[in-house]
Amino acid sequence: MPSPSTSPEETSRLAEALAPLRRTVVKAAAATAGFVGPLAAALPARTAPGTTAFLHGVASGDPLPDGVLLWTRVTPTPEAVPGSGLGPDVRVGWVLAADRAFTDVVAKGSVTASAATDHTVKADVRGLRPATDYWFRFTAGPAESPVARTRTAPAADAPVDHLRLGVVACANWEAGHFSAYRHLAARGDLDAWLHLGDYIYEFPTGQYTHRGTVVRPHSPAHEIVTLADYRVRHGTYKTDPDLQALHHTAPVVAIWDDHEFADNAWSGGAGNHTEGAEGSWTDRQAAAKQAYFEWMPVRPSTEGTTYRRLRFGTLADLSLLDLRTFRSEQAATGSGSVDDPGRTLTGRAQLDWLKAGLTASDTTWHLVGNSVMIAPFAVGSLSAALLRPLAELFGKPKEGLALNTDQWDGYTHDRRELLAHLRENGIRNTVFLTGDIHMAWANDVPFEATSYPGSGSAATEFVVTSITSDNLDDFVKAPEGTISAMAAPLIRAANKHVRWVDTDRHGYGVLDLDRERAQMDFYVLSDRRDPAASSSWARSYRTLNGSQRVERSKDPV
Repeated sequence: MPSPSTSPEETSRLAEALAPLRRTVVKAAAATAGFVGPLAAALPARTAPGTTAFLHGVASGDPLPDGVLLWTRVTPTPEAVPGSGLGPDVRVGWVLAADRAFTDVVAKGSVTASAATDHTVKADVRGLRPATDYWFRFTAGPAESPVARTRTAPAADAPVDHLRLGVVACANWEAGHFSAYRHLAARGDLDAWLHLGDYIYEFPTGQYTHRGTVVRPHSPAHEIVTLADYRVRHGTYKTDPDLQALHHTAPVVAIWDDHEFADNAWSGGAGNHTEGAEGSWTDRQAAAKQAYFEWMPVRPSTEGTTYRRLRFGTLADLSLLDLRTFRSEQAATGSGSVDDPGRTLTGRAQLDWLKAGLTASDTTWHLVGNSVMIAPFAVGSLSAALLRPLAELFGKPKEGLALNTDQWDGYTHDRRELLAHLRENGIRNTVFLTGDIHMAWANDVPFEATSYPGSGSAATEFVVTSITSDNLDDFVKAPEGTISAMAAPLIRAANKHVRWVDTDRHGYGVLDLDRERAQMDFYVLSDRRDPAASSSWARSYRTLNGSQRVERSKDPV
């Protein structure tokens, strides 16, 4: 329904331009190129011919004040490729030092890699100093892995003045190269980096590509369904040199979204799962989770999910959500069932956990790692005084006609409960960090979208675009920038809380926090098909301490 400031013609144009955003359509259908070479030389791996090899790099994740999780995958024999179930057990040593030359070793140990875990290994190292850089490597016989840097989190009570996180999402192998990872790695100034989901994609070769063209084919070529399939796909992604480069420079903090499982996944199935023909959803989900925790430096938390919380001194805590395991099935677009209190995105236990954590937090900033957009995105709306009675009468959504019910728009009761909790408890400085939608956004998160700005803002949200996955201009095969130029003003006219949106470009974000503001710098790539793609700054937006609103910042940090 159009708002008083949006004409019927504009609403029609907007709906037509943004039709590809509906998930059923979307999913069906400052470094140079010379950086990778020097990085490889600086982080060598030594392997004797015919012996054990470290082909998938090394990684670290989930930094704590006294520890960090180390990861690698070893190939003990040539036939012991990911997903094969082949290869002998092999003892893998690890060492962690306070210097790159490993003259000051602070911890070491060993663990057995076996086919039972696809020859992946983890070491959860504790007893470390907070807010400290460390270097680590693995060994197996004469083979040595690359050397990588990691960093612990500040002490919980440390008066931290500054934190910088890389922020990424939606990296589709077939749609391009992962230059975004290379440019983040080249910065050398990240405390950690946040991956907000779709680290891998489950589609078969040719189904989800670069404007219909495969840039580099998936392995396996078929849609991944079994445990072996998911292992092979994770292994393929981990061979990417740019992804390895970023894992070698800073710890990752990751959550999953749907494509680590299947498109539009929910608790009982997925839009891209055919029960029976593709086995049972229960088995497929379990296989996807097992492979994820084998291949990612992530600590599983309650009920084997990715929801958990990290803290960075008194400056920020980071609540990480799992918005796939517990959710109800997606509602049809335009259905009033999006307001049904019996439907959930988070599940009861996770929502209560999130609310309790926000209430108890004593940090300046409350970050929420959030795989799907929480700010409303509707095509026009009437005033609240008219919309709600009409919505009740006709069984339509009370907050405007949502285009994407896979987001929080499809589960408005959970959103209203969470935002009401923020208001009732006087919780300020909540910042949602989001991926999924393949666009860049800077949003206020309104208490009532239909009466905003009068109703006020509960929080703010920064959404990063995709690394390679097709966005709006790709689906309509228009020159980059042309769709955004038309659609962005219409989106903002129909959604007053949206401060900025770029529907067309690919890239990444850098979140910079201090006591006064949280700022997201948005960067874009020159060409995702080019393995040597350049990166350039696009925009910066920030929210000031206590403001609950997003504003533009003129310069990146």
